[in-house]
Amino acid sequence: MEPGLKKIDKYIIKKFILTFFIALLLIIGIVIIFDISEKINHFVENKAPLHSIIFDYYVNFAPYYMNMFSPLFVFITVIFFTSRMAANSEIIAILSCGVSYRRMMVPYMISAAIIAMLSLSLSLWVIPRANVHRLQFETTYVKHKNPFSTNNVHYQIDTGKFVYVESFSSWNNTAFGFTLEDIQDNKLVSKLSAETAVWDSTMGGWRLHRYFLREYTEGLEDRVTTGDKLDTVLNLTVTDFYRNKNTVETLPIGQLNNLISQQNLRGDSNVMYALIEKHTRYALPFSAFILTIIGVSLSSRKRRGGIGLNIGIGIALSFTYILFLRFSQMFVYSGAMSPMVALWLPNIIYGMVAIFLYTRASK
Repeated sequence: MEPGLKKIDKYIIKKFILTFFIALLLIIGIVIIFDISEKINHFVENKAPLHSIIFDYYVNFAPYYMNMFSPLFVFITVIFFTSRMAANSEIIAILSCGVSYRRMMVPYMISAAIIAMLSLSLSLWVIPRANVHRLQFETTYVKHKNPFSTNNVHYQIDTGKFVYVESFSSWNNTAFGFTLEDIQDNKLVSKLSAETAVWDSTMGGWRLHRYFLREYTEGLEDRVTTGDKLDTVLNLTVTDFYRNKNTVETLPIGQLNNLISQQNLRGDSNVMYALIEKHTRYALPFSAFILTIIGVSLSSRKRRGGIGLNIGIGIALSFTYILFLRFSQMFVYSGAMSPMVALWLPNIIYGMVAIFLYTRASK
């Protein structure tokens, strides 16, 4: 602890952190029990090994859901132990000793900062790697993967080079209805079409079948080439077709930023999934500060309903925050808002609520 911290600060920080992790473990245990009861039939039918269920799925399942519901845990923690302090007249004693309401908030903010940094570290680096194993397990033993994973794909793979694919089959890594257009100075220079394009991992390129190449010239006649087979190497790999909502959850922040830059260059509409994931990773940890302020402001005074009423209010507000955060993604899908504005909107609104409640409680 820092030398400037008083005994009461250490007491509050200890209460906050300890209660937070106890609530975390208890609720995650309940969530795991419900998840097992829901998926037990899939485990049995698909003959999932016990070792994989425990270490590939649930060990990686826990951090993901712990972080997702961290706003709920923070709020319940603050409401619970602050209400108890208020009921035992500890808050009144602190304020009566000349400690201002603002100064009393310091240990709460330190605790919130510890939780926010932990949540941020999990979001940026730990959880993405854990999601790799969790999602692989779900694909193998829980969910049935659609062999046609992508339809109507438009990519800008380089300056002036555009690829269109009608559908892509993940079962045999084949693109159907393949088209490559080369545009220079706003003029179509060439157009390469093929019935199928099969990924060849040995050469790191695509093998086109029944292709048709038209090269446009300044004269009256265009140059046309056809054939049954053509090997070509493009700035496009088979992994680009697996970039979806689940994929972005498996990328550490550095790789996620690279993917966003690449998808923006290509004009890939799937970039919204990456942007939503990125802003969610930053917005969610920040909520620890906002919900802590709201929790203290609501529970620092005695109420007739006691701790139960405060906990009820806390659960209701924290659930509405989580739902609002998830619902705000719909604004991105509909094109009504940018990902940054939509994902930070819950923090902005609840931040204003926090300021109002804090101002009212500190008087």
